[in-house]
Amino acid sequence: MSEEEIKEDQEETDATDRLCDVAGGEDNREQEEKKEKTDKRHKNTSRELETKLLTLESENEKLKEELKGAEDKYLRLYAEYENFRKRTAKEKEGIYGDAYSDAVTEVLPIADTLEIAAECEGDKVVEGVRMTLKQFTETLKKLGIEEIQTVKGDEFDPGVHNAVMSEDDGEVKTGCVVRVLRKGYRKGDKVIRYAMVSVAN
Repeated sequence: MSEEEIKEDQEETDATDRLCDVAGGEDNREQEEKKEKTDKRHKNTSRELETKLLTLESENEKLKEELKGAEDKYLRLYAEYENFRKRTAKEKEGIYGDAYSDAVTEVLPIADTLEIAAECEGDKVVEGVRMTLKQFTETLKKLGIEEIQTVKGDEFDPGVHNAVMSEDDGEVKTGCVVRVLRKGYRKGDKVIRYAMVSVAN
């Protein structure tokens, strides 16, 4: 091989090496670019996760505060309800006691009149009883209680009458009132005592 040929071979080899270096450099750059992109994605993902974590922590704290507020509100409402319940029960007891006392106070004078009548003799006893009945009727009116008006021949009404017996009576239709055995009373629409009656067969 001549010196000239050796020189040409050497130049070809150098050119090939340069080409390889260029190709290798390009591969390295691609790998580095890929690595940079991957690192960037990882960093972005990491930042996103950190942001989400901070958001979740913030929401968790907010929910804890709301829960605490709801618990405090519940406890206050429960305490208010208990106080209301106790107060209402006490007021109800007081109202019942007052109403009971008022009713007894109105009835006591009747007992006084009966005691006076019991000490009388003859016609004075009858007069005393009549006075007592009159006073009793007036007392019932004061209490808002009225007699259930029922007379012979009235149609039997289970809403105000209590039939305890039946009897034959040609003057009264079947199922109608023949006699009032015990008077009935009511206060407004509420029946206090049903009128005890007998009805016709």
